[in-house]
Amino acid sequence: MTIFEEQGVATGAESGVKSGVDSKVQSEVQSEVTSGVLVKGKGRVAITGATGFLGSHLTERLLKDGYEVSILARSEEKAAQFTGRVHNIVIADIADRAAMVKLVEGADYVFHLVSNFRTASGPPESYHKINVEGTKAVVDAALAAGVKRFVHCATIGVHGNVKSSPADENTAYAPGDLYQETKLEAQQYVESVIGKTEMEVVIVRPCSMYGPGDMRMLKMFRMLAKKTFLIIGPCQENFHAVYIDDIVDGFMLALTKENVSGETFLIGGDKYLPLIDYIKVVADAEGAPMPWLKFPYWFFYSAAVVIESICVPLKIEPPLHRRRVRFYKNNRAFNIQKARDQLGYSPKVSLEEGMKRTVAWYKENGFL
Repeated sequence: MTIFEEQGVATGAESGVKSGVDSKVQSEVQSEVTSGVLVKGKGRVAITGATGFLGSHLTERLLKDGYEVSILARSEEKAAQFTGRVHNIVIADIADRAAMVKLVEGADYVFHLVSNFRTASGPPESYHKINVEGTKAVVDAALAAGVKRFVHCATIGVHGNVKSSPADENTAYAPGDLYQETKLEAQQYVESVIGKTEMEVVIVRPCSMYGPGDMRMLKMFRMLAKKTFLIIGPCQENFHAVYIDDIVDGFMLALTKENVSGETFLIGGDKYLPLIDYIKVVADAEGAPMPWLKFPYWFFYSAAVVIESICVPLKIEPPLHRRRVRFYKNNRAFNIQKARDQLGYSPKVSLEEGMKRTVAWYKENGFL
C-alpha cells in the first residue's frame, strides 16, 4: 500500500527498463566543468552499477564527455544498452575479486555505485556480501591497479532519522537497519585507505534521486493518478530529493575537481520540504488531485509488523514493510553548502520542473 523507498541509497539497483537518458524529456547536459579539474574529456573510467538508474545516466554522461568506460553488469541483457559503446563490459558479481581486477584494469578512475537493494525477504548475509565485501573487492582492485581517483557512492541513510535539520556531512551516524549498517561499514572501509596510498578518494552521499528512467517512484505516480494513494500520519517530516541530471553533475564534479581527496559530500536538490508538500508537487505534475485518504501511523506500522512476521519466514517479500512505514516518520533534510563551496555544485532543476519531466517520460514510455 505504501510506495516510498529510501531512494538515493540503492543506486546500483537495476531499473529493468531503458534508462531514459535519451528521451525527449532529458534536460541538456549540466554546465561544463571547466576550472580546477583533473581531467576533461579523457581517461578511462570503470563503473560498477552502470545499468542502474544513476549508473546508466552517469555512464551516458561519461561517454558524452569523451571518456573511455568499462562497466560492471549482472547480465548481458542488462548491459545490452552499452554493447559496442563502451571499452569493456564485465559480467560478474560485485564480490568476485578476479572480475573486479579485470574491471579496473587500465582505469584511471572508478565510480563505485553498486549496493544491495533492500528487501525484507532476502537473506541478511546478502547485504554484507554486496555492500561490504563487494566494496572491499573494488577498492582493493583499484589500489592494485594504480587508479588515480575512487569515487564512492554512500548513502544519506547512515544519518538515520535526522534530529536537527538540516544535517550536514558531520552529523552523527544513526543507521536504522541492516542495509544502512552495511553501507556505513563499506564507507568506513573506503575511508580507511584515504591518505595511505596515492589513490585519491571522494565520497558522495546522494539525496533521493528521481527523473526519467526511475521506476521505483512509478507506483506513487500511478496511485496518485488512480486516487488510491494514502496519507500515513501527518507527513510533516522533511524530504530531500534531487533530479537525476543534477546528481550526475555532482558525481562528475566529485570525479574532476582538484583538492577534494578525502572529502565527503552531500548532494541534493536546491531545497527540502515537508513530505506532504512533496506529495502535492508530484500530484500537481501529473494533474492529479491531492490524496484525501488519511490513516494514523500506528495502524500501518502495526500492520507491517504482522505482515512481516508471516511473510519473512516463508521467504515471501511482504507487501508492507516496517522500514517503508518508518519512512513517513524519518526526517530527511540536508545541507548541501559544502558541495556548493568546494565542488562548485549548483542544482539546476527545480523539483516542480523535474517532476514534470519525469511524468512526461512515464507517459511517453507507456507507464502512465
